Amino acid sequence: MAAAMNTKKNAAERGPIASNKRARHEYFIEDKVEAGIALAGWEVKSLRAGKANIAEAYIYLRDAEAYLFGATFVPLNSASSHVIADPTRTRKLLLKRRELDRLIGSVARDGYTLLPLNLYWKGPWVKLEIGLAKGKKEHDKRDTIKDRDWQRDKERIMKKAR
Repeated sequence: MAAAMNTKKNAAERGPIASNKRARHEYFIEDKVEAGIALAGWEVKSLRAGKANIAEAYIYLRDAEAYLFGATFVPLNSASSHVIADPTRTRKLLLKRRELDRLIGSVARDGYTLLPLNLYWKGPWVKLEIGLAKGKKEHDKRDTIKDRDWQRDKERIMKKAR
């Protein structure tokens, strides 16, 4: 019994199931919000196996609700035969009304975009980290790369100096 509990704990502590690294390169992330996702049983099994991709996904708002569009959860071969698995179906995001209203206002008035950043386990639940973002221009992307390279070189120089 203890071994089964330990396995679940290790699966939850592995880190993110999927992450969107390109989002941080293409956008300035102003704020982050945690949301739950309404999933089917086969999708949860697929996520436990780590078969998810949110790199091409985005979030859209419709009828005062948020939806994850374009995320791919690859169905396992052992999924039920009576379930028709759609790997790219639109999934509803579970947010509190106050958070949702704030996001809707930011997107409508201020021109922000909602992006999925990380998909991870929080206890037995799957959570999605949503980023409220503004797009970067080409020169901003170059500046970010230059700053990152300088930080890496600075760490290397400091390490040699010790």
